[in-house]
Amino acid sequence: MKLVEEWGDGSGCKLYENSKYQDDRGFFEVLYNKDQLKGFGIEFIQINQSHSVIKGTLRGLHFQTRPNEQGKLVRCVRGTLFDVAVDLRKGSPTYLEATSIVLSEDDDYHFWIPRGFAHGFLTLEEDTRIEYLVDGNYSVEDEGSVIWSDPAFSIKWPIAPSVLSDKDQSARNWRDLESEISFILGEHRT
Repeated sequence: MKLVEEWGDGSGCKLYENSKYQDDRGFFEVLYNKDQLKGFGIEFIQINQSHSVIKGTLRGLHFQTRPNEQGKLVRCVRGTLFDVAVDLRKGSPTYLEATSIVLSEDDDYHFWIPRGFAHGFLTLEEDTRIEYLVDGNYSVEDEGSVIWSDPAFSIKWPIAPSVLSDKDQSARNWRDLESEISFILGEHRT
């Protein structure tokens, strides 16, 4: 795995490309190497998978607060998706900026989303599956959602969402949530 691109000042999102070994039989790929990821400063405790049947399914923008924030290493294992991360770390030079990328089963990309970011994705094909490794435990008490269309983030979604959960439809703008939250998400590190 090698670093392909990074956004912000080095403490933000990063794009890694995996090495794939191909021959006439197919391919071999190492998906998880603890020592290699530890060298990137990433350690995981759980692997999640999400399958969306319908094109245009939107999931997010979700985040977790202290003490249960989560960093995520995301990849698309089937179909194509538009993946988005929004920096919610107060004091960060990229505060409220969105980073987005199209991930596909045809590429070998892994998208790193640090703690303190909201995350969401929109499926661009039917039967799209996403897999992500997380570095923190899930906590329903520390979970939050921001509306996908929040104007503060200026996200340019490639298609209009057609399927959203009740939770995602009823999420609010960050400016409304921010005033109710008594913590600071993440720590900006230079």
